[in-house]
Amino acid sequence: MSYEVIARRWRPQDFGGLVGQDHVRTTLINALKNQRLHPVLLFTGPRGTGKTSSARILAKSLRCPNAKDFIPCNHCTECEEISAGRSLDVIEIDGASNNGVDAIRELRDTVGYLPSSGQFKIYIIDEVHMLSTSAFNALLKTLEEPPAHVYFVMATTEVHKIPDTILSRCQRFDFRRIPTRVITQHLQTICEREQVKFEHEALWTIARQGDGSMRDAQSLLDQVINFTDGDLRRELVVETLGLTDRKLLIDLIQGIMGANTSAVMEALTRLHQSGNDPKLLLLDLMEQIRNSLILKISDNSALVDLPDSEKEALSQAASGLTQEDLHLLFDMGLKGAQDLIRASDPLIVLEMVLLRMSAAPRISSFTNGQLQVQPAKTRTFNQANNSPEDTASAKSQDFPSPTDPLEHRYRDLVERIKAINGLIGAQLENCFVLKLEEKNLTLGVSFKHKFLFDKINQPDFKKKVINYINSFWGPGHILYIILGDPSGETVTPKALTQKMEEEGRQNLRKTVEAHPLVQSAQSVFKSEIKSIKEIKP
Repeated sequence: MSYEVIARRWRPQDFGGLVGQDHVRTTLINALKNQRLHPVLLFTGPRGTGKTSSARILAKSLRCPNAKDFIPCNHCTECEEISAGRSLDVIEIDGASNNGVDAIRELRDTVGYLPSSGQFKIYIIDEVHMLSTSAFNALLKTLEEPPAHVYFVMATTEVHKIPDTILSRCQRFDFRRIPTRVITQHLQTICEREQVKFEHEALWTIARQGDGSMRDAQSLLDQVINFTDGDLRRELVVETLGLTDRKLLIDLIQGIMGANTSAVMEALTRLHQSGNDPKLLLLDLMEQIRNSLILKISDNSALVDLPDSEKEALSQAASGLTQEDLHLLFDMGLKGAQDLIRASDPLIVLEMVLLRMSAAPRISSFTNGQLQVQPAKTRTFNQANNSPEDTASAKSQDFPSPTDPLEHRYRDLVERIKAINGLIGAQLENCFVLKLEEKNLTLGVSFKHKFLFDKINQPDFKKKVINYINSFWGPGHILYIILGDPSGETVTPKALTQKMEEEGRQNLRKTVEAHPLVQSAQSVFKSEIKSIKEIKP
């Protein structure tokens, strides 16, 4: 008993039957009608998309004696011989097994002979990228100036392996992956003609596994028909091909996007029973998250190659999420896929990834959580209790009371002088305060700043500083400046400012780390705070 498989029985016999390659069909038909067909054609694209079939259709269009508008009759002897690969004037060469220079030399010696019948001789070289460098070099001259009665059609799935010298002599046609919806419609036509019962979801599942290849999808259809005995149902197709159940996938998506951990646990129980590959399931899940994002941000649903029922389910599941939420879920899935590669037990890792995704906080909870922390550079600290105070409000108040530490009082004085005269303030910043008795203020300058002492001890400079002191601390102050190193814990305003800023940063970090939202994010993402930056309004 001889059985002809579906992929061969349903091979297109004319350009009208070529599925999913409208751009190729239109270009070739117009070239034939206008007598502008290039003598050397290169068909490139994924497997099973119609490259060799198009080459045979083109050969029939050129040689069929009964062709009308270059549409072959498919009933004459010439058409039947070309379809069967027996025509003497349509020579099909397998580039994988005839890749040596000798085979190309033989082709070059015979290419000048006229066809045994008809006007044209066609050479179809399949898998042309398999030819050796010497074979390509031997073919160069023939391709550049072929005889008027000869056409070359070369087909390949790896065009990048063909030398540029060959590509420059060809007219290139890129065959595209066939959309899943188009493959599904064609499989439906086949089932109706073959009188096979089917569910639409079952055909979608088969077409999706075809991965853009019509031939692969037709081969899978043959296999499933044998298993189901001519009754195509989705669950049987999933069982036959060992695929992820789409219902399980949709339930997982709905559980994750709805933050329903119990639903995810139920789906995981079914996952244990089904024996699906964890890596494939996670990849399918990431694809569905991507589809959900596309449906949310684009009005063109054609960008998502899914049946309408799945599109609606994904849109409903993602209705309560933002774009940022979907980006976060995708990133978590991507990180989980990397962990699965290194895992000794991928199923356990998959479970933890899915549960972490279902418990992931929503971005809106952070934006609405009122996490507001005052930036360190706008805060001052009281040394007595280390409590933060607003600098702006401090400036609007009178100078701190005399009970404050003298170093702090002098630092604030310098800050006020810097706001008026930056040069004088910068010089006073390197002095340290020794004592303040009644209204006699004594400042010291260390020996390493002796050059500064000579400058600020000038009468004119001291007069300006006394004016500033009287303005801020009241009239009647006298200023003394001496040269010597500080004793005890006396520090300059500059060093004190640096110390207070560091304390401010540490207190700010503690405040941020103690916030419930931050702790929740660290728990979910297993992260730590690297830095804290002020966001300008």
